[in-house]
Amino acid sequence: MARKEIVPRRDSGKAVAPRREWAYPFETFRKEMDRLVEDFFGGFDMPFAGRRTEGFLPHIDVVDTDKEIKVSAELPGMDEKDVEVSLTKEALSIRGEKKEEKEEKGKDYYRSERFYGSFSRTVPLPVQIDTGKVVATFKKGVLTVRLPKSKQTIEETKKVAVKAE
Repeated sequence: MARKEIVPRRDSGKAVAPRREWAYPFETFRKEMDRLVEDFFGGFDMPFAGRRTEGFLPHIDVVDTDKEIKVSAELPGMDEKDVEVSLTKEALSIRGEKKEEKEEKGKDYYRSERFYGSFSRTVPLPVQIDTGKVVATFKKGVLTVRLPKSKQTIEETKKVAVKAE
């Protein structure tokens, strides 16, 4: 069986100088991890990804109770007119556009910043919803959508007792 050399050798039999990656494995690992994180999170507004990009992804909370599903979305700096909520049989969609402009004037300076970005979040619905009773409210930058479960869904839900052995 042929033996494979780990470090390549020249014709003279002397080892070739190791590449920088071999000499500094943790530096190479860190750079590769940085690249992977940037590739994965590059399209979102994530401060830890190393840069600020277009758009943002609002945080949402989903609470599933016996009678309803409650979805809350944090939309700071937005108004209800900037948000669109739609409902299908399978999912709730929240879309909108955030527009932010800041302007500061001082004696020796002028600063102006603009941020525009659209977002879309979709929440899959595991049960049937009574669409006639869905309510969406917007208060202090928080959108809350209450999705009452249909009577059929509530009646079909059964609790199973858990017994210890």
